[in-house]
Amino acid sequence: MTVITANTGKIPATIVTGFLGAGKTSLIQHLLKNAGGKRLALIINEFGELGVDGEIVKGCKIEGCPDENIVELANGCICCTVADDFLPTMKALLDRASPPDHIVIETSGLALPKPLVKAFNWPEIRTRVTVDGVVAVVDGPAVAAGRFADDPEAVDAQRKSDDGLDHESPLAELFEDQINCADLIIVNKADQMTGGQHEAAQAHIIKELQRPAKMITARFGEVDPRVLLGLDAAAEDDLHARPSHHELEGEDHDHDDFESFQVEIGELGNPQDLIAKLIPAIEAHDILRVKGFLAVKDKDMRLVLQGVGNRLQHYYDRPLEAHEGRKGRIVVIGLKGLDRAAIAAALA
Repeated sequence: MTVITANTGKIPATIVTGFLGAGKTSLIQHLLKNAGGKRLALIINEFGELGVDGEIVKGCKIEGCPDENIVELANGCICCTVADDFLPTMKALLDRASPPDHIVIETSGLALPKPLVKAFNWPEIRTRVTVDGVVAVVDGPAVAAGRFADDPEAVDAQRKSDDGLDHESPLAELFEDQINCADLIIVNKADQMTGGQHEAAQAHIIKELQRPAKMITARFGEVDPRVLLGLDAAAEDDLHARPSHHELEGEDHDHDDFESFQVEIGELGNPQDLIAKLIPAIEAHDILRVKGFLAVKDKDMRLVLQGVGNRLQHYYDRPLEAHEGRKGRIVVIGLKGLDRAAIAAALA
């Protein structure tokens, strides 16, 4: 029998948000592997042409979470396509003969969570599902280094010289909107931080928070499901307490500041050869995120590549299937204006 929230009689849903490469997929993988018998359904929304996150989760073949319980909404931001994509997907899950015990929604790194929370007030689903909690996954080392926020002194100097620079970067706004909609903030990648970096990351988050939220640290997204699920936040009922830059400024939300494209990569002789090309390309073109799948000569396993800035990781996740061939693909994400030809040439 489907588990429902004790107070509302609704199926709970958890929204997992966080910036590009913060570790949302790792968090969800750990959750699925340790679900304790709960029937979970997973909705994954990605920014980019290749469904990497969904393929990574499916590649794990996690018991209790069959492929049909993993729904991908690719090539579009979930907060911008609520009526077209998200609501029909939710209704289909709820209308199943055996609906899930809990629904987990992984947003793209560019999604604003508040429009998605608002969608739970739509008549088609309001009486049947509730937002158990909004979880923001934060890339601790990146935040400690100020990667996703402006330097206050530099911004102040720019404003003094140009009245037109009276705004924050899109990255900083996204980061602040995500943490200010959250019920739980997870400072991830604690294994990559010193004590001072950990304090710097927490201090920056606290500085930008405008509402109470619990904060914990994690390594590799390994958080006990008992901490993630059962928050009983009913977030759709307290939207006024979740501030957003875009509402305050009266602006519509779009992703014109970002773009992504796909690069085809031939079979590799040695993954390190590609890494050696990627790092200077990332630095030269200010690439924010890379992710994809690769084939390596004399290896029957698929190689997963992921990176935030110039921090890259790669690992084999499952056997290559015959239909996949021996070519790889990488999605490159950055601010608008990427020199696609130059980047593709650098990786050739």
